[in-house]
Amino acid sequence: MSRICKITKKKTIFGNKRSHAMNARRRKFKPNIQKYKLWVPIIKRFVSIKISTKGIREINKKGIDKVFKNYF
Repeated sequence: MSRICKITKKKTIFGNKRSHAMNARRRKFKPNIQKYKLWVPIIKRFVSIKISTKGIREINKKGIDKVFKNYF
């Protein structure tokens, strides 16, 4: 299962975990992906997509129509 947001295109990135002695270990930073079901009035049905919480906030703020036009 890929952890990529369909709206914001966020995905897993890699970086270092640092100890107090500044030793570096590789680690992953995963986006907060949620399965979200929403009504799309253009196609008149519910759509289930995997989006990040930032994507959910964008939909709530701007509206589903404007967000879909920008990203699709």
